Amino acid sequence: MTITVYVVDDSAVVRQTLMHLLQGDPEITLMGSAPNPLLAATAIRKQRPDVLLLDIEMPGMDGLTFLRQVMEEMPIPTVICSTLTEKGSKVALDALAAGAVAVVAKPRLGLKQFLEDSRRELLQTLKSAARSKPRAAARPAAAATTPAAAAPRAPVAGLHALSVNKPVVLGSSTGGTQAIESVLMALPSDAPGIAIVQHMPEKFTAMYAQRLDQLCAMHVREARDGDRLERGVVLIAPGGRHMTLRKAGGQYYVNVVDGPPVNRHKPSVDVLFRSAADCAGRDALAIVLTGMGDDGARGMKLMHDRGARTVAQDEATCVVFGMPKEAIACGAVDEVLPLQRVARAVLEFDQRG
Repeated sequence: MTITVYVVDDSAVVRQTLMHLLQGDPEITLMGSAPNPLLAATAIRKQRPDVLLLDIEMPGMDGLTFLRQVMEEMPIPTVICSTLTEKGSKVALDALAAGAVAVVAKPRLGLKQFLEDSRRELLQTLKSAARSKPRAAARPAAAATTPAAAAPRAPVAGLHALSVNKPVVLGSSTGGTQAIESVLMALPSDAPGIAIVQHMPEKFTAMYAQRLDQLCAMHVREARDGDRLERGVVLIAPGGRHMTLRKAGGQYYVNVVDGPPVNRHKPSVDVLFRSAADCAGRDALAIVLTGMGDDGARGMKLMHDRGARTVAQDEATCVVFGMPKEAIACGAVDEVLPLQRVARAVLEFDQRG
């Protein structure tokens, strides 16, 4: 059975290029395309596609408004195709918060060649999206910019964070932007330092970190080379760069480095987890959340074998159960938890001293 894809993009060049790329894969059928959401809405009500490939900066009804409408009426796995601009990055993040499962970045120049060069990644993203369980946002994405959203969160009842410096490393991919937000919003301002790899295109991660910083009691920022990982701080690996953990003088620091993709990703969860296994051993907690593929499984197994505590998100609460499933399958996971239990697991680990 093939996956049906419907493309919504106001650029005729993009629609034609995507039609050519998708028609070359026997597992994918192009159901149709439209230059705007109004025409698309009529088509997908008649026949529901398995995946929407959606632009977000379009005249008339914008893609974000259309996405929210789709998620309310008939949630369809949606992959966002967004330009690498500040405006495009912000709206793409709003789309992820509204329920889109992935973002494919596209440049303003050399678009046709870029899409052809990225064909394998695009096709894999669409296939994984078809197996996902999209969910509408629990609240409007605009809440990220309101003052009330920045109110500090109370600690989880009955738990007290100790002063020991015990790093937490976390990895996620498809569906991870919402999952990470859920976890961090449930943590108090003095929670253990957390280093995060979220598969996300370059230029998106800085804005994503800013959004989280507005929402959470902890300080959240895009990691810079040499940053110290300390209590109350969350460091997000920059898109297009790997992040590793090191220990010096009893403190933990991150290095942000270039290098080839690992497991087709840069940043890679495995790179972070392996470095944590080397420098933190049993003092660390590793968490893998929703995501496609197997990035992080081998690194988590190494951490597990060296005494680290390891946690995976359960299938029921994952948008895509790929990464947690692979980590569980290789014997890397101590505990499988629903998303709403992950923050408490962080504080329970911290309490153990």
